[in-house]
Amino acid sequence: MEGTDSFMIPEWMREIDTGPCPDCTAGTGRKKSFVQKTISDIFGFFEECLVNDSIAKRNGLLQSLDPRVKLVSIIALIFAVAMTRDPLILVIVYLLTLVFAYFSRVEILFFLKRVWVFIPIFAGVITVPIIFNVFMAGDTLIPIAALGSGARLGPFPLPETIAITTQGTLVALTFVLRVATCVSAAVLLFLTTPRDLIFKSLRALEVPKVYVLTLDMCYRYIFLFIGMVKDFYLAKKSRTMKALPLMEEQKWVGGRVGYTLIKSLDMSERVHRAMISRGFNGDIRLMHRYSIHRRDYVALVSVLAFSTVLVLASRNLIPI
Repeated sequence: MEGTDSFMIPEWMREIDTGPCPDCTAGTGRKKSFVQKTISDIFGFFEECLVNDSIAKRNGLLQSLDPRVKLVSIIALIFAVAMTRDPLILVIVYLLTLVFAYFSRVEILFFLKRVWVFIPIFAGVITVPIIFNVFMAGDTLIPIAALGSGARLGPFPLPETIAITTQGTLVALTFVLRVATCVSAAVLLFLTTPRDLIFKSLRALEVPKVYVLTLDMCYRYIFLFIGMVKDFYLAKKSRTMKALPLMEEQKWVGGRVGYTLIKSLDMSERVHRAMISRGFNGDIRLMHRYSIHRRDYVALVSVLAFSTVLVLASRNLIPI
């Protein structure tokens, strides 16, 4: 019987391979594809936003203030910073945001990462051309290339020497500092305040409820749709034996984009009907009750006074 069983089992089934599968990529150290890495990083970033709720529940300086006071104060500070042109003042205000982050029990490295990860991408792209004398005339700081007289780029004349200017560098630095300070103030607001209270504070400031409701729904369902996109790619990868041609990959991406749009429209309709059936009347209602204390008035008056000084100083109405 034993010999018969050995005869009936094919030779390839009796082979034992203890090594790794030659076609497997898991655990072999192979790098992720660009699409997979991009989707994973985006999904990880939005998942990181959920940490905000735990930070908002900490016993910190800004967490103890009324949400409406924080919202009005941050808006006033951002408006004042947007009008400030002195780099030294911007540096001082930015350092103050770091101080408030520290006393609000926000990790400084985490805070810096959330702020500066986007500033070089957007602000840097805008300000890089400004530092050259091709776009803004000024005193030469660092010479780059000597073109000679009569140099032109099509119909546009070029300077004899392309260089980085002092005035352009100062303008670019001021712009980056202004953006960094405004973003830092906004990030502090979102990190130290629960999302629902931010939306309720917007309604307390008479912001139209259609805008508040739209922001609230976007925040609630953006994680759901990002997870759905991640599941699309994971399902496709698990069923793909080899790489498809570029045209086929583009068709698949286009099809998934269309399906996601249809899915979002269908879900929005179903969610709206579910909300109406549960008594929704277009307004956001929370159980939280506002209570303003003396420290809230002190904080509001201090920030408004500081913002007023910044605006007057930016207009050279008061010396600093």
